Amino acid sequence: MSRLKSFTVSACLLAGQIWPATAANPPEVDAAIVFAVDSSTSIDPVRADRQRLGHAEALRSREVVAAIKQGRAGCIAVTYFEWASVGSLRTVLPWRLVCNEAQANAAAEAIEQYGDTGRGRSRGGRTSISFAIDAASLSLRAWEGKAAKTVIDVSVNGTNNDGLPVEVSRRQALAEGHVINAIALDRSEEGVTHDLPGYLHAAVIGGPGAFVAVSKDPADYVRALRRKLVVEISGLDWPADAATSIYVR
Repeated sequence: MSRLKSFTVSACLLAGQIWPATAANPPEVDAAIVFAVDSSTSIDPVRADRQRLGHAEALRSREVVAAIKQGRAGCIAVTYFEWASVGSLRTVLPWRLVCNEAQANAAAEAIEQYGDTGRGRSRGGRTSISFAIDAASLSLRAWEGKAAKTVIDVSVNGTNNDGLPVEVSRRQALAEGHVINAIALDRSEEGVTHDLPGYLHAAVIGGPGAFVAVSKDPADYVRALRRKLVVEISGLDWPADAATSIYVR
């Protein structure tokens, strides 16, 4: 990452304070997961709500809470930020431990309350997936706990059209040992690609077991997101009857 890009990402993260205070005994978790959520101009109120409410509902679901409790450490760490163009980043949920139902509900409520609604504020911008990956990598680097797995979880409805080529940022994140997964809000990007999941598969995701999750229809987004989280936390295979997923070959 260039010095200018690194400075830009660092400034955004410092503004959001998305890492926890230093602890004498750093927590151990089964997975540290960064939810990097698209808030670019193409994210209208319907898509914004789908992401905000979908992540909240998935996080507080019985399936996800059960997967957390069944892990070796019995805890995960999560943070949630929204991104658009290079330099456009807003932290919704700073790093937080989730080890039980009450903590999952508290994290979900914060996302539900403070996440992007697509209404009534200055928002939007281009789509820099590379910036989102760089910001997520820096956040994981700054987190002071120990994680069996580190995951960058990108939710997006378009292709990278701002900042570095996404392959450059992906290569750096994979070199640091992170897994990059994605969930496609739409199956296509009008005027750009008729196969958004295929693009995400080819250019964005990476690492052991990485995948793109695609809901069968907008109403199925929450189910796809919930199952994606269970897979990320538990390491289990994607259920055969789940919403479509594309795995790294």
